[in-house]
Amino acid sequence: MSRKPSLAVVGATGAVGTVMLEILSTRPDVWGEIRLIASSRSAGKKLICRGEELTVVALSPEAFDGIDVAMFDVPDEISAEWAPIAVSRGAVVVDNSGAFRMDVDVPLVVPEVNPEDALKRPLGIISNPNCTTLTMIVAMGALHREYELKELVVSSYQAASGAGQAGIDTLRAQMEILAGTDAGTSAGDIRSRISDLGPFPAPLALNVVPWAGSLKADGYSSEELKVRNESRKILGLPNLKVAATCVRVPVVTTHSLAVHAVFGREPSRTAAQDILQNAAGVKLVDDPINHKFPTPADVVGTDPTWVGRVRKSLDDPMALDLFVCGDNLRKGAALNTAQIAELLAEEFRE
Repeated sequence: MSRKPSLAVVGATGAVGTVMLEILSTRPDVWGEIRLIASSRSAGKKLICRGEELTVVALSPEAFDGIDVAMFDVPDEISAEWAPIAVSRGAVVVDNSGAFRMDVDVPLVVPEVNPEDALKRPLGIISNPNCTTLTMIVAMGALHREYELKELVVSSYQAASGAGQAGIDTLRAQMEILAGTDAGTSAGDIRSRISDLGPFPAPLALNVVPWAGSLKADGYSSEELKVRNESRKILGLPNLKVAATCVRVPVVTTHSLAVHAVFGREPSRTAAQDILQNAAGVKLVDDPINHKFPTPADVVGTDPTWVGRVRKSLDDPMALDLFVCGDNLRKGAALNTAQIAELLAEEFRE
């Protein structure tokens, strides 16, 4: 007998959790009870979801009793501790952190690309990819199905919100300091005025910072390795060649990537545009004659992956170059998590 499953949103008061509540209010009505869970500091707060006022409850084992699906929008260490507890209480966990992404027993799912993997969850946990990977992977998945992806060379342009609320606050504070000045006209001028770097290793306002994440082996950042390793896992291509350079830019929300993709079958520009135009979760804006292409300002607050500047490589007939943008708080985090949860909700109607 079918029924509407119950849903928990863990981290409901955080930046992604807030977007999640907005998204749930606009998505199909597939849920019965929705329970909001956060730290003890936030317990008792009233939040609106689907037009209903809900009271936040404190994170505890008992908070998961009677819950069928739990979406986690919390830091890695919280997910690592509490996701198995939620599973032990009978919930299937959809986790937006990096705690389980590369665990061989945890599927890494993008519903437009590999929805079937959501059925294979021996630990009762499904992972949501990193926001940078998600910015491009829906478009890449569509092209891969037609042309057989072999290699990716990507440069990311990542928004301040990828570093959380602290990143947003830092960028805005730095912009206020520099507004109306001649900063940026001489070497060291910006650094001389900016003392609070926040989560960034260099001033972000009027600047770009070729670093996102933490230091890993051989000079790579964690964000660069996530693009490589997660793309391989999602697409089922363990030998996919990926070269990534991740750059933080003075944009509040929406990540962008310049992508050079090499395929096993020769693509054409017009056919690739047609594939992208008709791919679920993709919006093609590619009219260079009239200077129409996606920018972060166009994309913020929207759900699709936006794609433009599609070109056949001048030096490799097997390659395409393109530019992609995606709201890192929506498809890059909350929306993809909600879509995975909706795949699970379908199981209760079978």
